[in-house]
Amino acid sequence: MNFDKEFDASGMSCPLPILRARKALMDMAAGQVLKLTSTDKGSVKDMQAFADQTGNTLLASKEENNAFIFYLQKA
Repeated sequence: MNFDKEFDASGMSCPLPILRARKALMDMAAGQVLKLTSTDKGSVKDMQAFADQTGNTLLASKEENNAFIFYLQKA
């Protein structure tokens, strides 16, 4: 999937992946896509809730090499 910005939150525990995603999205234009990588298992539920609460779209998520990859599109 194409993305405009990437952030690696590997090794960070909740709530840091969400806080860093929020900060990264603030600098992006509407419609741009953020790729976020996290190793925190809680981020799977947290990222969907974050997208729902902020109006951003969680385009895709997958698990790869013991990490969770999320693609968020800024509203």
